[in-house]
Amino acid sequence: MPLFKGKMKLTSKGRYAVMALVDLARFDTINPVSLRDISLRQGISLDYLEQIFSKLKKNQIVKSTRGTQGGYVLSKKPNEIKLTNIFNAVDEKVKTVQCKKESKKGCNGKATKCVTHNLWDELETHINSFFEKKSLEDLLKNNSERIN
Repeated sequence: MPLFKGKMKLTSKGRYAVMALVDLARFDTINPVSLRDISLRQGISLDYLEQIFSKLKKNQIVKSTRGTQGGYVLSKKPNEIKLTNIFNAVDEKVKTVQCKKESKKGCNGKATKCVTHNLWDELETHINSFFEKKSLEDLLKNNSERIN
């Protein structure tokens, strides 16, 4: 969003983690899902998915099974996994200001915050609140409504 001075960016890591988990949630009802299958369906590099799923597993969002029928399954029900949980697991931060909230110094390097600081700070709060309310189940429902 190049609309404002501060950097508001959701990297591909966060977006791909959500895409991969929605895919996983759709297909893990019978057997574990392989990263290769997710890679092919979603067009995400297998190497990149391995990095992402390593973090998701470490943060207990997914579980893995080895073997010929191996792959990944969700550790919790889709309605229990909030987008915020996913972003935190892959070290994704949604920020609209460059400075730290506790800092007296502003993003522009001056002693005071810029005149629009509170606006961007409030936007960041709204965005993070939105992600806290949305779960994988919400995305699954939205996806199935488009298919039908």
